[in-house]
Amino acid sequence: MLVVDAANVVGSRPTGWWRNRAGAAKRLYDAIAAAAQAGDLATPVVVVLEGQARSGVPEGDEDGLRVLHAPGSGDDEIVRIASETTDAMTVVTADRGLRARIDRDGVTLVGPNWLLERLPS
Repeated sequence: MLVVDAANVVGSRPTGWWRNRAGAAKRLYDAIAAAAQAGDLATPVVVVLEGQARSGVPEGDEDGLRVLHAPGSGDDEIVRIASETTDAMTVVTADRGLRARIDRDGVTLVGPNWLLERLPS
């Protein structure tokens, strides 16, 4: 399972995302979906959205991708996911605080560039 801290990935590059958080979330989701469909990302993929970004992509499951709308902090939602599954998972985030909170065997932590390098331009 791949879990994406969408706010952290979107915020890792100065693309003007702060002017349209919902649009940035949609662009990231579309790129992840295209990479998964092309076989460049293994599914399942969970994309965690928080705040204004939630309005960019509806919550739900489609073709191995799941969008979760965090009721509060996206970090809290990712910690919840990691604590409720025993499956191996990769978490995409550069957030040091989040990385410290996810402390269990079977979790691999990678930075945003790991994901961005696998997405279509």
